[in-house]
Amino acid sequence: MRNFFPSIYDLAMQPLEKRKFQQIRKEILSHATGRILEIGAGTGINFPLYKNAEHVDAIEPNPGMIEQSYTRKAAAAVPIQVHQQSAEGLNFPDDTFDTVVATLVFCTIPDPEKALQEIKRVSKPHAKILFFEHVKMNHPILAFAQEALNPLWKRVCDGCHLNRDTLHTIQESGLQVTNLTSYYKGLFLVVESQNKKAIDLPSR
Repeated sequence: MRNFFPSIYDLAMQPLEKRKFQQIRKEILSHATGRILEIGAGTGINFPLYKNAEHVDAIEPNPGMIEQSYTRKAAAAVPIQVHQQSAEGLNFPDDTFDTVVATLVFCTIPDPEKALQEIKRVSKPHAKILFFEHVKMNHPILAFAQEALNPLWKRVCDGCHLNRDTLHTIQESGLQVTNLTSYYKGLFLVVESQNKKAIDLPSR
């Protein structure tokens, strides 16, 4: 499934992308400025939407997804470099990025807590951290359905966890949530946050 999934991902997502997701992505990425890190770039669906970036470093662990992204990378209006890396082990120096973007990816990251600590490390103090994710719903019946479907969903959708409480994980990481927008009755959230780590001042 891991090798097959990249070839069907765009086709499977096309109805949602046309109906709403493209609009959501455009709005999120309009806030992405400076040097940008994209977590889990997948097939590069965000690449054509970057307008205010100086440079985008996009990480993706799946080589099949990276291969699918090359056409969009070539058509992008800003410089983009794709790296085969995992979110839990980012190969970038501390305090590198002005903005970090993650769209529909934290459901599949094996260790989301560690990934968020890495994001905090490589982003600058007060950097913008922008998420668009599906999450565990607050409605008890719908949340129960997510739990029941999750084992099958993970097998079919390349490790995607339908029931992750990603908002709670972001809040527990120490990032400061500055704005929250809900879609589809709370199944999808846009989470705008900021890296509040302290600025290291030089000693006298």
